[in-house]
Amino acid sequence: MGTKQLLKGLPEDADLRRADSLAREIFSDVANKWALLIIEAIGEGTLRFSELRNEVEGISHKMLTQNLRMLERYGLVERKVHPTVPPRVEYTLTEPGRALRTTVDAMCDWTHQYLSHIEDARHRFDA
Repeated sequence: MGTKQLLKGLPEDADLRRADSLAREIFSDVANKWALLIIEAIGEGTLRFSELRNEVEGISHKMLTQNLRMLERYGLVERKVHPTVPPRVEYTLTEPGRALRTTVDAMCDWTHQYLSHIEDARHRFDA
């Protein structure tokens, strides 16, 4: 990664290797199919756990829990517990989460734009 060029204006003692390492860790965790689908499902709204599970087709309870915790750890999702019986838990994208969703949407748009090109290349490669 070219962090040095991207982060101009940082103090001279900024730990760029640590920044690169953290970026790789975040990309590795967040760039999985479940996390991206969860980010897309939450969108601009707020969803309860059961609503999210219904929106993200095929995800298990365990995978949804793990991915929501990871997204919360990185500050992309906010978890709000309402003091009711049983507890009501809601998930909302944070500002960085919404920004990432914009990037995910752009990636989806790219896929739609080049779908036929990609399919043709895959067909040629597999032949």
